[in-house]
Amino acid sequence: MKLLLSITLSLFVTGFGLIQQAVTTPPEMAVSAKPVDDVGSRATPVERIKAAKGFKVELIYSVPGDTYGSWVNLCADDKGRLLVSDQFGGLYRLTPPAAGQKLNDGDIHAVPANIRAVNGMAWAQGSLYVGVNDYEKKIPSGLYRISDSDNDDQLDKVECLRAMDARGDHGVHAVVPSPDGKSMFLVTGNTTKPTELAENSQVPQVWGEDHLLASFPDGRGHNRGTLAPGGIIYKVDWEGKSFEAYASGFRNIFDAAFNRDGELFTYDADMEYDFNTPWYRPTRICHVVSGGEFGWRNGAGKRPAFYEDNLPAVLDIGPGSPTGTTFGYGAKFPQKYQDALYALDWSWGKLYAVHLERDGSTYSATKEEFLTGAPLPITDAIINPIDGAMYFTIGGRRVQSGLYRVTYVGDESTESVVATSPASEPMELRRSLERFHGRIDPKAVAEAWPCLGSDDRFISAAARTALEHQPLESWSKKALNESNPRTQVQALLSLARVAGVCPQHRTDDTPPVDTAMRDKILSAVLKIDNADLDLRNQLVMQRLIQIALNRFGAPDEATRKALTAKLDPMFPSKSDDLNWLLCETLAWLESPNIAAKAMAMIQNAPTQEEQMQYARSIRMLKSGWTPELQTAYFEWFIKAANYRGGASFEKFIQFIRDDAVASLTRSQKKSLKAILAKKPVKKSAIENLGEIFEGRAAKKWTLDELSVAAQEGLKDRDFDNGRKMFAAAACYACHRFQNQGGMTGPDLTTAGRRYSAHDLLDQVINPSKVINDQFSSVSVLTDDGVMHNGVIVNLGIRKNASTLVLNTDLADPNERVTIDRNTIEDLRVSKTSPMPNGLFDRMQEDEILDLIAYLLSGGDAKHEFFAK
Repeated sequence: MKLLLSITLSLFVTGFGLIQQAVTTPPEMAVSAKPVDDVGSRATPVERIKAAKGFKVELIYSVPGDTYGSWVNLCADDKGRLLVSDQFGGLYRLTPPAAGQKLNDGDIHAVPANIRAVNGMAWAQGSLYVGVNDYEKKIPSGLYRISDSDNDDQLDKVECLRAMDARGDHGVHAVVPSPDGKSMFLVTGNTTKPTELAENSQVPQVWGEDHLLASFPDGRGHNRGTLAPGGIIYKVDWEGKSFEAYASGFRNIFDAAFNRDGELFTYDADMEYDFNTPWYRPTRICHVVSGGEFGWRNGAGKRPAFYEDNLPAVLDIGPGSPTGTTFGYGAKFPQKYQDALYALDWSWGKLYAVHLERDGSTYSATKEEFLTGAPLPITDAIINPIDGAMYFTIGGRRVQSGLYRVTYVGDESTESVVATSPASEPMELRRSLERFHGRIDPKAVAEAWPCLGSDDRFISAAARTALEHQPLESWSKKALNESNPRTQVQALLSLARVAGVCPQHRTDDTPPVDTAMRDKILSAVLKIDNADLDLRNQLVMQRLIQIALNRFGAPDEATRKALTAKLDPMFPSKSDDLNWLLCETLAWLESPNIAAKAMAMIQNAPTQEEQMQYARSIRMLKSGWTPELQTAYFEWFIKAANYRGGASFEKFIQFIRDDAVASLTRSQKKSLKAILAKKPVKKSAIENLGEIFEGRAAKKWTLDELSVAAQEGLKDRDFDNGRKMFAAAACYACHRFQNQGGMTGPDLTTAGRRYSAHDLLDQVINPSKVINDQFSSVSVLTDDGVMHNGVIVNLGIRKNASTLVLNTDLADPNERVTIDRNTIEDLRVSKTSPMPNGLFDRMQEDEILDLIAYLLSGGDAKHEFFAK
């Protein structure tokens, strides 16, 4: 018998969990048997949407899907009316209702233009410009212009300005007018084939995969065979004749927005299949600059932020599915929110307010959750210049759609903020270099050269891009003979990119490999004294070596030995990033020492990401192996079989092992027969990672004794050991810290900003005392009598809006159960945290204090916390 309880409990999913609001029933009572409404008939009610303090959300229209489809885009025309698009249908126009009022079906008017599948819109030049992404192939995807042919206030004329070859979700998306009104920017994902480019494109057309060691395709086949340049943002003239590649290397960007400085920003996607691999990159806010490369490559080939031939993000957000972006300009909001960049996450139902600050020639940023809800598959948001309100839509993939309005009803001033400050000197310098992008200019080399060694990565990248657009003969000798090591490594990086061709991008028309240039570049590298380079420029040098070897091929034996002799003493270093590159290159060079060194790193590395990276690097190594080392290597695969990650994780481990086995000789396979045949024993994350504690007696630490110890005991702690303890306690299985670890618990990188030592100890010792709202566990009873326990990770909106998905093991993001919401008899919010008790029980006091100090510092021994 179904429970029908009278309660006032609002639940909404925010990312991974539930936020509990006003509970008037006893805590042991169940939530309603039908805890969510029938989303097939109406949009998410505002009671299940949480907004920032002082803001009010109104549902002004629940879209009947069989009539008006599922809305994915918003745009205001020149009269303040809203245009909306159905992802698989046409366009509609409406006038926003007065405050407190809703729209009726009769207020929605079909636009007569014969257009469909609009994924991006902008009103400009008296017309509507749209990006069409039609996976059903009923009309060509591409850039269109829609206008009023006879001045009757009806959009009826459709012009295809440029048809484009796109497939799936990662196709043709937003159209963004430039601040100066002279052009527009077209946003495309990585399954849009590059269109014919104008000669003055800002991106140098020398892109490549540039993997020194062969990469892997995605384990589940996603985008297999898709090569660079990935997603492109094009700069386009209003007639759609000239398409300049402005920036590239994106995965699946859906929208972009300009700030008051005239700088462009986008919100790029992660690849959730890559969770817990070394190459996983979270969703992120990117500052899109002229000629920028943002590093997406398929499968395991994604470029980490420390690769110099790739620009870093302004802000990492976390897991999600990015959709719309917009700035709050013109909103009747407090100043902080007028200036914010709003970034929308479709799958986790979040609208972030991103607060940007100038930082050199680029920006730094922080984020806050401005809106969260469930289900809230949020697709687009705009500020209506007429009423100063924010409007946003939910929908996409044919799920229930709705139109909402957000207004500020708090006490702060909403006076319009229009003041702008002049661009900073670093920003002006970067822009002065960008004027050489896409054109040959005799002044370019002289102006770019002093900026190559800049400490500002965006400036040095702009200088390299300027260089790469100039004739090679005008600067190649200068690069080879440069006396400043910081400048030279940057110049040689560009030289390797321009003079060499990535093997995967060679065609019948590609000139023969210039082996003489390879030898000159490597000779110049060998002359550089490692001691003359700081860490960043050491990374630049290692990356340029990899690109040179990849694009030009193997040098002679003498050069190979000289490179090995130069690099071998550097490994291992104190930098994980440098070790990544050094291990790869030394393995490619067949260093006789790298097998032993890499195995030592695997055995001592605290995280599965680091271990996996070293194991990947030596998988095809032939030299330096002993039977003991090879046995230890294949023993690691048995341990790694219990590591957990995204949907492709197990496949990636298998790919590494397959290559390692294929690299063995027949006699080696025979001698290793037993270990190769050995099957892993399934272990939990704590059992697998906590081997350091084996044999220790347990001790029940109290909060009082550890809090007292922490008062004077956190200075001069051993951070390396703290990091080991973070791994040994299996914290990495669920929590992310400094871009490593899981995604099923809170990111702890900034724990020092939120917790005191006492509070952090309390969280670990008493995990159920205060449960993070986003990670509350629930128990769900279905009408077949089965009880499911776990954390809600989304509402299944990717495929079916009527399902609820639980992660039943936070140490394994793939342990999930999908529940038909119509079968739910009972849903209870658990008072017990999914975080286990007793994580300190087998640690010694010094180990606990090392761990707490490490967490509070964010991994920085010079953190201000320790200056107190």
